[in-house]
Amino acid sequence: MAICQSNLDGVESLFQKKQFKKAENLLVKFLEANPNDQQAIELLGDAYGYQERWDYAIDTYEKLVIANENNANYHYKYGGALGMKALENKFKALGFIGDLKSSFLKAAELDENHIGTRWALVELYMQLPSILGGSKSKSLKYAYELENISKVDGYLAIGYVYEYDDEPELAEKYYKMAIKEGGSLTCFDKLTKLYENENEPQKAIGTIEKAKDKHKRNALHYQIGKVAAEYNVELQKGEACLHTYLKNYSAEDGVPKAWANYRLSQIHMHKRNKTEALRYIDMAIAELPKIKPFRRQKEEILNL
Repeated sequence: MAICQSNLDGVESLFQKKQFKKAENLLVKFLEANPNDQQAIELLGDAYGYQERWDYAIDTYEKLVIANENNANYHYKYGGALGMKALENKFKALGFIGDLKSSFLKAAELDENHIGTRWALVELYMQLPSILGGSKSKSLKYAYELENISKVDGYLAIGYVYEYDDEPELAEKYYKMAIKEGGSLTCFDKLTKLYENENEPQKAIGTIEKAKDKHKRNALHYQIGKVAAEYNVELQKGEACLHTYLKNYSAEDGVPKAWANYRLSQIHMHKRNKTEALRYIDMAIAELPKIKPFRRQKEEILNL
């Protein structure tokens, strides 16, 4: 018996509201009467995953893999849960590597167009030590497979490999190709972060400005201000962008106004303007009093 549509709609609605425990309870109750319903089992695994209850997610997805070993997505989700468990407990991670790798490889074999699986393999082979099977060439193999499925994902994956392998010029090349091919915010963000990691804030700001021109997102004003404040560059532009961010702020922008005021405080501190720096950090603390960097910033200002 398939999970009835009303229950399915109810679960998806709870997921959207981030009420994952309620979704779990609904699915557990349903599965007591319908223990073999694969759709309900998969949703229960998802509910556990959203709650970061990885042991339960692993056990739940494993049931699906056993019941339907030819479903690529089940292998992908099982491998993903194993991977998150490995990250959570690195002492036990060695015990998961074999199953994790074989799950992703099986998913890739079953579905030649499964993008998520290939991304997982790109990252896995780059991050694993060579003694455990890590391999740049294998990582690139799956990055090139991604390119055949989706050029944007392929370029981003190849860029990731070269960035991880400390080859920033090649990473830059492929991230720029991804921007040209797709131009999503994700593409711009990858190149921006590369420039920040390589201590090239001017290039980072230039990339964010191009993203802003294309996507017209207010949040990008904050990002320019953040880079200006952190790297002590283009302070006037950074300050102007932060004021624009605050003026046009909405909850959809994601970053609370307190952080913009914190960045303004940093900028005024760079300018040795103690009064203004103190005014903005006090505004940040008033909104989010428990943020430790805000408190440290105030101490630094008071010591000017």
